[in-house]
Amino acid sequence: MRFRASSIPRSLRPILIAALASTALLRPLASSAEQLPRFADFEDIAEKAGLTMTNVFGGVDTKKYIIETTGTGIAIFDYDNDGWLDIFIVNGTTLDQRPADNAPTNHLYHNNHDGTFTDVTAKSGLVATGWGQGVCVGDYDNDGWDDLYVTYYGKNRLYHNERGVFKEVSGQAAVAGSGKAWGSGCAFVDYDRDGLLDLVVANYVDFDISTAPAPGERASCVWKGVPVMCGPRGLPGAKNILYHNLGGGKFEDVTTKAHIDNATGHYALSISTLDYDDDGWPDIYIACDSTPSILYHNNHDGTFTDVAIVAGAAFNEDGRAQAGMGSTIADFNGDGKLDIFRTNFSDDTSTLYRNNGNGTFDDVTFAAGLGLHTQYLGWGTMFFDFDNDGWPDLLLANGHVYPEVDKQHLGSNFQEPKILYRNNGNGTFTDISAEAGSGITKSTSARGLAVGDLWNSGHLSAVISNMNAHPSLLVNGIKSPNHWIAFRTIGTKSNRDGIGSRLTLSAAGRLRVDEVRSGSSYSSSSDMRVHFGLGATDRIDFVEVRWPSGLQERFTGLRVDLIHDLKEGTGTAVTVGKKARRILFAPAEQANVYSPFALK
Repeated sequence: MRFRASSIPRSLRPILIAALASTALLRPLASSAEQLPRFADFEDIAEKAGLTMTNVFGGVDTKKYIIETTGTGIAIFDYDNDGWLDIFIVNGTTLDQRPADNAPTNHLYHNNHDGTFTDVTAKSGLVATGWGQGVCVGDYDNDGWDDLYVTYYGKNRLYHNERGVFKEVSGQAAVAGSGKAWGSGCAFVDYDRDGLLDLVVANYVDFDISTAPAPGERASCVWKGVPVMCGPRGLPGAKNILYHNLGGGKFEDVTTKAHIDNATGHYALSISTLDYDDDGWPDIYIACDSTPSILYHNNHDGTFTDVAIVAGAAFNEDGRAQAGMGSTIADFNGDGKLDIFRTNFSDDTSTLYRNNGNGTFDDVTFAAGLGLHTQYLGWGTMFFDFDNDGWPDLLLANGHVYPEVDKQHLGSNFQEPKILYRNNGNGTFTDISAEAGSGITKSTSARGLAVGDLWNSGHLSAVISNMNAHPSLLVNGIKSPNHWIAFRTIGTKSNRDGIGSRLTLSAAGRLRVDEVRSGSSYSSSSDMRVHFGLGATDRIDFVEVRWPSGLQERFTGLRVDLIHDLKEGTGTAVTVGKKARRILFAPAEQANVYSPFALK
């Protein structure tokens, strides 16, 4: 008997899937010769690599207020232009005041090129204490040095990178905010394509700790019969902010002028930018907690319209708002269109929105095999091709918001394992978490997640922020023989980072598509270099770049297994006709030989 996923009530699908999975356990085990190869063995090497800071965020055993629950983001970027990615970890604080010499601070770790990192926070000018939240990276003044924007409950901070030393300039740049807002996710994006990076900031709730209700005081402060911290339901939503870059280190708040504040009543958390309709103008997706998520469509005239509901990216397929936390963007099924994946609260599934290419999305969570896990509360998430087979895989960082779940046995745990889904190359995923190594199976209360090629080896690693614990640095100990290629975009007429550029790679009769973006995941910023796994293919035909300036050019003669700089204006210009190019779909290329991966 066959069932269509849409014909089965969504609430019953995880039960059915679990039942079907359990029947598989009754079948005879395959012989060792028939066993599928092991694709991942992720180990957490944070401590041995020198990432020893503690992410301080509210109480450990009790969370009295919602401000203690959201956690912080991660940025992976090359702050000193030495060609190696460094790691910035946002930190929080506690309700109790601490002495200044013992106050928690954000941390910047310099990459030593040998698998270790050195804490350079103090000498880089990034010591700061407060309720830190998210972070995004972008060279807003086009001087060739990436800058940092960090959101807070309170005033946000813009750090100008002055050759590896940072200066806090949020006041003179006019991007600090009111000082009373709760900044969450952020992203640099050149929404008007004038060559200067603008800044979009999500704000979570309008929260005043002096008047906040106590756990159990309201109906919205009780979860499964247990008094817990209040919110976000029952608290007023906040408005998102758009800053237009005026040049000269100055920004202007154009929130109302751009119609950003027309979307009201949302609890906005994380931001991912993407050109979902492939019209050459960047759009903005915001994962929202307990309210419909937002998809700001760029109207090409300096304004935006929230089209999430009509586009099918606001709710799940049942028409229900979910508690969105993080989001990530990729062409997961190889059809040339960028799709959206969003993590949500526990007792629910995450959501995969497949881009239909006509301005709409379909929720294909269950059809893609992503509907099993409902017990976890997801935060950071990234598409990344960890085995370089040419198909973006999915990593999810999980952790609950209520420490009380451990004592009350409510079906969830405060600390939860990660989930790793391997892309099967046919529109579906397989959960390989149990066999993916201790770095995946170890439980933490995770929040922010960023990925990057930390050692320029072609192998992507992940950095995760954990509540009141050390961060995690996940490195895959299994090295695939698959080939890869990566690109750093350098804008000349466009913004220096090339943020918003769309790259189309041709290899072995198939096209792969991705974009350069700033913020994503949960309030984090990953390696902005665009990485493509190639499988067994050992050459590419070309990579085409459509720059924010409108220039479209082709680069050829590029060797695989290397990172290439693509400078705007140095390729061969491409004339674009009215008829869209056909994107070819090819089956996954499976590698069958693996050897241990050692850092060099």
